Amino acid sequence: MNVRLLIVDFRLGGCRSLKEKRQRLKGLRERFGKSTNVAVCESAFQDVLQRAQWSFVATAASGDVTEKVLSEILQTLQFSVDAELIGVQQELLLP
Repeated sequence: MNVRLLIVDFRLGGCRSLKEKRQRLKGLRERFGKSTNVAVCESAFQDVLQRAQWSFVATAASGDVTEKVLSEILQTLQFSVDAELIGVQQELLLP
């Protein structure tokens, strides 16, 4: 079993309310959490208007698979989220 963690920090420039923040990041959990081998959560800055942090955990029998899944998630985030990616961390939790 291989488990990898991807943590992504966002800056939401010009965001004026938590409602607007939720709308701009809407769908991350639904889009990526549908996969049976991915867990998704908003992991920090829940009450900060112009910052957000989301964590994605991928599991699979192979490290190549988890690496590919998280790479695809990151690539999708770069082009589909109305926010600037300001930080990315990846960590191997179980080899």
